[in-house]
This record gives sequence, structure tokens and C-alpha cells, in this order.
Amino acid sequence: MSDIRIIELDCGAPLVVERMPGVKSAAISWLLPAGSVFEPVGKLGLGAMWEELLLRGAGDRDSRSFADAMDRLGVNRSVGGQTYYMQLGVSMIGDGLIEALPLVVDMVRRPRMEEASIEAARELALQAIESLKDDPRQRAVLGARARHRPEPLNRSGMGTPETLQAITRDDLIGEWSRLASPVGSIIGVAGAVDADEIAATLNTLLKGWQGANKVPSFEPVGERGYAHETDNSNQVQIIVCHDGPADRDEKSLAERVVLSVLSGGMSGRLFSEVREKRGLCYAVSAAFAPGRDFGGVSAYVGTTPERAQEALDVLHEQLTAINGPGGVKIDESEFERALVGLRSRIVFSGESTRARAASIASDMHSLGRPRPLRELSEAIDALTRDKVNRYLDSREAGLITIQTLGPEALKPPAS
Repeated sequence: MSDIRIIELDCGAPLVVERMPGVKSAAISWLLPAGSVFEPVGKLGLGAMWEELLLRGAGDRDSRSFADAMDRLGVNRSVGGQTYYMQLGVSMIGDGLIEALPLVVDMVRRPRMEEASIEAARELALQAIESLKDDPRQRAVLGARARHRPEPLNRSGMGTPETLQAITRDDLIGEWSRLASPVGSIIGVAGAVDADEIAATLNTLLKGWQGANKVPSFEPVGERGYAHETDNSNQVQIIVCHDGPADRDEKSLAERVVLSVLSGGMSGRLFSEVREKRGLCYAVSAAFAPGRDFGGVSAYVGTTPERAQEALDVLHEQLTAINGPGGVKIDESEFERALVGLRSRIVFSGESTRARAASIASDMHSLGRPRPLRELSEAIDALTRDKVNRYLDSREAGLITIQTLGPEALKPPAS
């Protein structure tokens, strides 16, 4: 059985610790309220550069010595920009966690962001934007995102060439100091760990750290509708987005079952109807992304210009035919396959300290509390096919966003 504790640190940040018997590793997921929604309009792309710079030296150590210190302790580390947060992820053998904490804290409180590193980070961020020319699917995804949610929720996090070029070292250091504050941060730790020892160590390391940057709420709906980007290729990218329940909504579990039925690999309805029966595409999928205040479903089809219109029509049909009292309900075999998939994901996440650290930190943001695996498993066990089908009776997609990228625009299906 897992043991989860929430400890408020002296600086005001919540520390969420899950002790996992039987594992020897430990992981940290540190969410800092410095996501893309907070970036000044003229400095978009700060997060894209921080992803590199936070790993390139901190405290008294330059980039090389900092990497050497981490490597000596066997620390795997990453930094990723999100909508609301910058996420620092580290994992290691549990016995080395306390020794690694000063290095992790230095990344947060004393990143060096040296001039030479800044130029290298800027160049990598610019290359990421340039690479979109060879990634039509990602361009379509970003196009849909830009219209599906309002500013600033619709930001890609990549910035633009103009804003990246305008960012100075003072901007990077000043904005990080302003945004990366204790009140609004969430520190999740999981594995072979001692919660009291971690709390005592962090209280010492974080002494004097002050500031607050709470995540605000936003309206969920952007421009939406249909848009097309002309691209003279022999492929067509199609993205369809619609609303879904928030993570804290009890309907979110039923929505996960629905998406598993629609896009559960080769047994999913989308694969069967769009690809297998009609041969309309080379790739089709859909995913549910629940957030704190609202969620969303995003579906994708990659196809040829000749089959694009029919592929869009069938995709839209399958996404909407499942809704309402007269919708195509979930049968017993579909339901059982979906539950097997959900249970498997719980088992896999329960064996990964990194996944559990990320999960309990995310839960604190979305729900205000961490969920033990037992609670998730019991919720799945309590779900029935009748409950899911009753949910489908009232399920609504809301105003849909459709983004296509290819030689010619398509005719959007009637809502």
C-alpha cells in the first residue's frame, strides 16, 4: 500500500510525498508557475529557452561542472514547458535523493543563464520553429490549438522568431525570478523516500525563498470553427477538437472509457471505420486531455488529398455518432477492453516513481489533493457500462474546431 503525505514547507510550497514500498528509485516532479500563459506578449518563448538554460549550470557550478555533479549521483533530469507550469523532473536511486536536492534547488533558485548558454538555447528554440516546415502534422495541431482556446491558453510555448530574438539575459533572469515563486509551486516526490527528511532538507535549502504566483482561471472557448492552411504536398493533415469534462469532474473517467472505445488501437472504432473498412487514411487517433478547469478531445487523421474529404466526414461522424440518447452505445466487449486498458495504465504508473511523482503533483494542481492508486482502481471497479452509456446520453462536443493542412480546403461537416 502506498503512503501519501502533504507537508506545507516554510516557504509556502506544498510538498506531496508518496512512499512506495518495494522500489529502490525516487523521483521529483516540481511544478513552477512559470508556464506559457504568464509570458509577456513581446517575450513569447521564454519557456522554450528556460527548458535548456535550467539544465546548463546553477549555483556555483557552470554547465559542465553541474552536469558532472548530476551524473555522479546518477540523476536523470529534464525540464518541460507546459501551459501553466515549467516542470522539473528528476529521478535517481532513492539513497541519493537527499544529496541531489541541493542541485535541484539551485536549478530553481540560482540558475546561471550565462550569456554563451543563452545564445545556444536561443538557437535551439529557433531551430524548433524552423523544423515545423518539415512537420505538417504538428503545424496542424498548433493551428487548431491557436483557435480552439483563447489567448493565452492557445499559445504553443515555442514563441516566434521575432520574440525569441528580442529576449535578453535580463528578461530570462528577471522573469524567472518573478514567476518561479514558492506560492503556486507544487513539489511531488515518489519512491524510496522519507517525507520528514525531505521536508527538513527542503526547508533548509529554501530558506528565504519568497513570492507568490497563483495560476488564474480562464474562459475555455476560443474562435474555433474551420480553418485551412495551404501546403502543396501529397498529404492532408486533419485535426478535430471538441470539449470534454475537467479532471475534477466525475464524468472524466467515463470520458476516458469513451476515448478508449474510439481510439483503443486496432480495436477502436476510429481505426476500424476510417482506416480498416474504408482505407481512408494512413493514421487515425484521438486523445482526451482533462485539465483543472476544462478538458478537451483532439482527433487526428493523416490521409491523401483524394481521400481527405471522406476521411474528415467519417471521422466527424464517428466522433459525434456516439453522443445523445440515439447514439451508437458502447457494447460489452468494447467496455471490457477499455477497462483492461485503464487498469493496465494504473499498474504501469504504479511501478514508475517518475510517473507517480508527476501524477501526484498534477493532482494537486487539478484537484487540490493527490489521488492514491487505490482510489483510482476503486473508481474503475465501480464503473459500469450502463453508467458510461448514460453519460453518453448527455455528452456534448460543444463548438468544434477543425484544422486542415494540405493542397486544398475541405468542406467542414455540418454540426
